Amino acid sequence: MKEKENILKKPGVQSVLTSLICIILGLFAGYIALMIINSEGASTAIVTLVKNFLNYPSRPAQMKYLGNTLVKTAPLLMCALSVCFCYKAGLFNIGAAGQYVAGAGAALYAALALHLPWYVCLLLAMLAGAVLGLISGYLKAYHNVNEVISGIMLNWIGLYTVNMILSKVKETASPYTVNVASTSPASVLPTMGLDKLFSNNRYVTIAIPLSILIAILISVILNQTKFGYELKATGYNKDAAKYAGMRERRNIILTLGIGGALAGLGAAFLFLTAFEQWSVTQSSVPGMGFNGIAATFLGGLNPIGTIFSSYFIQHINTGGAYLDKAIYPSQISDLITSLIIYLCGFVLFFKSFINARISASEEKKAKKGGNA
Repeated sequence: MKEKENILKKPGVQSVLTSLICIILGLFAGYIALMIINSEGASTAIVTLVKNFLNYPSRPAQMKYLGNTLVKTAPLLMCALSVCFCYKAGLFNIGAAGQYVAGAGAALYAALALHLPWYVCLLLAMLAGAVLGLISGYLKAYHNVNEVISGIMLNWIGLYTVNMILSKVKETASPYTVNVASTSPASVLPTMGLDKLFSNNRYVTIAIPLSILIAILISVILNQTKFGYELKATGYNKDAAKYAGMRERRNIILTLGIGGALAGLGAAFLFLTAFEQWSVTQSSVPGMGFNGIAATFLGGLNPIGTIFSSYFIQHINTGGAYLDKAIYPSQISDLITSLIIYLCGFVLFFKSFINARISASEEKKAKKGGNA
């Protein structure tokens, strides 16, 4: 009779388990940091941070603020997918942050200056993000310029270019762009009734289900198509892929272009809800693109896994806003997230430890069976 395989040997189970270990250890380290700052309220603070929208006593309020978390999860998921997709081809798309910025600039200018419908704004955001990705891809494929270097450079070029362009559609008395909902209602993403599920939260739009569908689509492309196979083969060894007849240069350019389009779309998913306005005086690249890197690795470099990891990271980040600011800095949520991602670097160690324990257990069982 064939013995059942130990469920802990399955790669998917190990990825989930190691991610949970990283989360638990990260939260524990965050709790220690809270204890150092103020030991008396540390337990309450870590519970408050983890509860997030559950801090509200009424069900309608909880649903409304859950909606707010989901609104920011959609763009984070798109940035995570951007990084994940490129990583499968052996590319580290740190330029997702700049591609996100380019998408925000294109979507907002199309909405506020040209008053274009939302679906056109989405397409233009994808195009803007793709352009930055294609530039990095071209430099990598034909001039062997590391995509990390070109991506970082383009992040800042994108930021100041977008600041300059959007200064034409900002409010008179503030550095923020004018409100999309009041200026160009046709550019706002439709809710399709989703707002009613979250206590009439008008910011909850089709961006949320669309981002999940895109994650599923990316998973299918990578695992079930010839194109996905070629991308992964190029990532493993571009010279071998070239020898096998694959167009490795085209794959590199196309991969970063698609990654850029995903990040750009993520920005449109946020700013076309009118949930936030762009500040034309900001001098730092928004953290959404960099948080996408965190969500990718916490999700085990799996498009489906990034759905859950993106929500968790946004849940923790939003939960930080409910801490007592007189005692704890709201950045404590960023600290916990960074600790979790740092621990993700030990995923291979955790998996090796699990496999070693399984092997030892099986060996012990085999000896007992032999003695019997």
